[in-house]
Amino acid sequence: MRIAIPKEAASSSTLVAATPKTVKALGKLGYDVLVESGAGTAANFADQAYADAGATITDAAGAWGADIVATYTPPGEAQRDLLSAGAILMCTLAPHSNEDLIADLAKREVTALALDAVPRISRAQSLDVLSTMSNVSGYRAVIEAAEAYGAMFAGQVTAAGKTDPATVFVIGAGVAGLASLGAAVSLGAQVRSFDVRPEVAEQIESMGARFVNAPSAQQEVSSDGYAKPLTDEQLAAALDVYAQESSEADIVITTALVRGTAPTTITADMVAAMKPGSVIVDLAASGGGNCELTVPGRKVVSDNGVTVIGYTDLPGRMPQHTSQLLGTNVVNLMKLLTPAKDGEAALDMEDQVVRGMTVASGGDVMWPPPAVSVSAATPSPDDAGAADAAPSPEQVEAERKAAAARASALDAQRKKRNAWTAGIAGGLLALALCFANPAFLMMMTVFILAVFIGYYVISNVSHSLHTPLMSQTNAISGIILIGALLQLGSSSTVVTVLAFIAASVASINVFGGFLVTYRMLGMFQKGA
Repeated sequence: MRIAIPKEAASSSTLVAATPKTVKALGKLGYDVLVESGAGTAANFADQAYADAGATITDAAGAWGADIVATYTPPGEAQRDLLSAGAILMCTLAPHSNEDLIADLAKREVTALALDAVPRISRAQSLDVLSTMSNVSGYRAVIEAAEAYGAMFAGQVTAAGKTDPATVFVIGAGVAGLASLGAAVSLGAQVRSFDVRPEVAEQIESMGARFVNAPSAQQEVSSDGYAKPLTDEQLAAALDVYAQESSEADIVITTALVRGTAPTTITADMVAAMKPGSVIVDLAASGGGNCELTVPGRKVVSDNGVTVIGYTDLPGRMPQHTSQLLGTNVVNLMKLLTPAKDGEAALDMEDQVVRGMTVASGGDVMWPPPAVSVSAATPSPDDAGAADAAPSPEQVEAERKAAAARASALDAQRKKRNAWTAGIAGGLLALALCFANPAFLMMMTVFILAVFIGYYVISNVSHSLHTPLMSQTNAISGIILIGALLQLGSSSTVVTVLAFIAASVASINVFGGFLVTYRMLGMFQKGA
């Protein structure tokens, strides 16, 4: 079968659904790849590069008339007229709001796969275009904010004086939010983040940001992977958090977009309370915007000097890497459709990923698809009959409170157990020290002090510096290694065995640590 990569139907788009690298991957699946002339020009991919990768350069009619057509933006009427009956079209279709487009594709007997309707399950992540675009948008949001902010993100201490780091507040810790806070942390800003899903706190902290804890404004995730709508009480508490954090922030990045709709998280009053010169980057501008002052596609400045950025083309502002990621999503989808690698696409409607993406097939509209649960648990036979009846809100709330009570009880038991363990260990250590000789007592004192100092030093080091810190700890392991080697000639068998074990462990730490550091440094070298 022929798979074609046409120019994007939207003239403003800089993206392309395949790169020379992904063209080779499609060829390995057995497909004949066609690329419309000039399709990759805006992303700096020349026609010759595609030809060298094994593609055939064609015109618009040849590209849109292929067996399979992969693009990013949906086709206009002129492009749809070129599609063949029975062809497979894969692109973003926004099926929840483009009913007329879906109906037209079905009427033309085109099998349409919506790249923006990938089910939210683990094995579908590699072909989730929304995640790809969100990741790039989150990164680009920080770049746009830095340009508009007019000051440095990282604090500086110079002979001329000191400057404070920028304070960044990120609303939402999905793909876009995590990408934003990761980029902001890497630039040296002080980053805080809030999400209505409490389970993402660990992800936020692991990126080097600080999680804003507000239990009254948080809830659980629904069965389709999205956050459930907030109750009136939760919404009021969340708005209080947004108001407090935005008033203290230099930069606010909002990412709340649920099924194409953007809830309001930053009101006009909150903007009025922000510092002049502050910046808001609204990543949900395509859905209307999280900020009441957002103008989709534009950058505006409020009366009090707050810049509100509502660009909707952030992925297109980084076309080269975005196209590479988009092309990889297409390759992963084709791998799913071509298990035999024989160049023949087979749509298995029993596969929940394929069914979830298929919005039109055989002349019929296939949207919306059956609901897909994100739960990985397999229901027991006893639960099979109960699956048909959805629990009432009262039952859900009761189960939530019961789960919270169980978690609290387990946490209390764990703390009590740890306290008893620490007390017994401390008592035994104190008893042993009472009968120890002065030399051992001095060494033990130094050891205990070293443990405390090491703990507080490491716990206050930024996550981003943990790997470089490993190089310094290797020097300590070197000292251990030297001491162990000196003891290998001891007349005591016990001392010799312990020295050998110490030398072996220290060697592993030294060489392993430097190997990890070497690989990390290689990530920052051009051409690595």
